[in-house]
Amino acid sequence: MTKREGLPPLKEPNTRPEPSAGTAPATAGLSGIALMVVLTGYVLSIVDASIVNVALNSISDDLHGGTAALELVVSGYGLTYALGLVLGGRLGDAFGRRRLYTYGLAAFTVTSALCGLAPTIEFLVVARLLQGAAAAMLVPQVLATIQAVTEGQARARAIGMYGATAGVGMVIGQILGGLLVSLDVAGIGWRMVFVINVPIGVAALLAVRRVPATKADVKPGFDPLGTVLFGVTMVCVLAVVVAGPDLGWPLWLWSLLAVAAVGALALARVERGLEARGGSPLLSPSVLSHPGMRRGLAAMVPFSAGFGAFLFVYALIAQGHFGFGGLASGGGMAPFAVAFFVVAQFTPRIAGALGSRIVTLGSVVQGASLLMLALVLWAGWPRPSLTLVLVGIGFFGAGAALIGPTLFRMILADVPRAQAGMGSGVLVTSQQMATALGATVGGTVYVSLAGSLSTVSAAVLVLALLVCSSAIVLVISLKLPDPS
Repeated sequence: MTKREGLPPLKEPNTRPEPSAGTAPATAGLSGIALMVVLTGYVLSIVDASIVNVALNSISDDLHGGTAALELVVSGYGLTYALGLVLGGRLGDAFGRRRLYTYGLAAFTVTSALCGLAPTIEFLVVARLLQGAAAAMLVPQVLATIQAVTEGQARARAIGMYGATAGVGMVIGQILGGLLVSLDVAGIGWRMVFVINVPIGVAALLAVRRVPATKADVKPGFDPLGTVLFGVTMVCVLAVVVAGPDLGWPLWLWSLLAVAAVGALALARVERGLEARGGSPLLSPSVLSHPGMRRGLAAMVPFSAGFGAFLFVYALIAQGHFGFGGLASGGGMAPFAVAFFVVAQFTPRIAGALGSRIVTLGSVVQGASLLMLALVLWAGWPRPSLTLVLVGIGFFGAGAALIGPTLFRMILADVPRAQAGMGSGVLVTSQQMATALGATVGGTVYVSLAGSLSTVSAAVLVLALLVCSSAIVLVISLKLPDPS
């Protein structure tokens, strides 16, 4: 249920979105311009998670940053981003999703400028931490707004576009980053990978009034204990994921997982008790217990982990074995981006015909593409057919397009509109955590195997593990509810 900011409630709040104060009533649904505006902020946040990777060498040369500092430039953004997503969604429910999106996009634009102007590596690290926090403020409002103001096929199309943006954004970041560094636009080198966000962000801010203004009918209360427990749990897990490969997985680091487990159990108990007393928990157990969300998240985790592992291991092989630069390596993922974007436009129709079996189909396509890539690498090493590799990558993207947008719709289908921000925050947090974990585990396994076996053997074994992740998604998909 939604409520108009500054105006009396509508008699039928579930049937039409709310206008912001001082505007005429909005047309039901989300206009093309409004959808473009909210997706612009989202794609900026996704691109900036990967665009900096290809600029690290230039940053190191210019700002004299060591390995640890450069790792913080990358992981610091992901840390504050993942940590703040649930809280950002909750704030949107409470104070207005368009308002939080506007604040988040403005902060993201400013912090991008600060990154581009950074005089020292320490300044850049702090600016990246703030940039991740800004992204966490704006991103949950995208899905929450779609959830609040669209229904039926309109919602399916909008979430399909969201899913396409999510999948293509990471690949675009690699390609665009390599291109900007290579072109050395205006002679500012690596700084352009951040500065480019400024005019795009300003343009989106100028059009943000076209986005319907929605929020929860009843303002949620604050949950300080739940927020602290959630933060402790997330920080412990993220510390293991981010620092493990570089620290060599010491015993004390693994102990953080025990702390995270205790924190998660305490969080569940606190949230159940708060909701039973009529309070407003940060993570509502009743919302998380819906079959669509519970089973959809169970499928989203292995799917995202496999996706993260594939992208990371691909980059290691392309840049390590074949000697591709950042631009060439990113360009190799172009078939994935094209296939994902094209297929995502048809997923609502396919889902209408197949129901939840569209996820089963996507799992089969992904598994087959991974087996194909393993065979091509094994048979053609050290010079496998580039054409066949690109075809395999394209089919992997097509499978991802069948799975990802459908799971987004399925997970959010049971979430009440009043809690759309919280649901979106949980979804995106799970997705980001699983992607990061997959990249870490996949990269660690590949490097370890390549050290004791041949490179091709390591690559084939990792691809075999990714086939297993597709098989897990396939099994879960057999019990998923139909997307709506």
